[in-house]
Amino acid sequence: MKIADVRSLTADQLHEELLKLKKEQFNLRFQAATGQVEKTHRVDEVRKSIARIKTVLRGKTAAA
Repeated sequence: MKIADVRSLTADQLHEELLKLKKEQFNLRFQAATGQVEKTHRVDEVRKSIARIKTVLRGKTAAA
């Protein structure tokens, strides 16, 4: 998810997306531990997307 897409979402949408990404990260960690992960780059992408969303959420709550 690109930063421009993240900035265009509302706070509620960001919370929903964050929850979805955290669930995906949890599943990817289990797949990586058992050696079943097919797209290893996806682990890093999810981690960075979570960081982007948290950064934008922090900025929106600080501005309010």
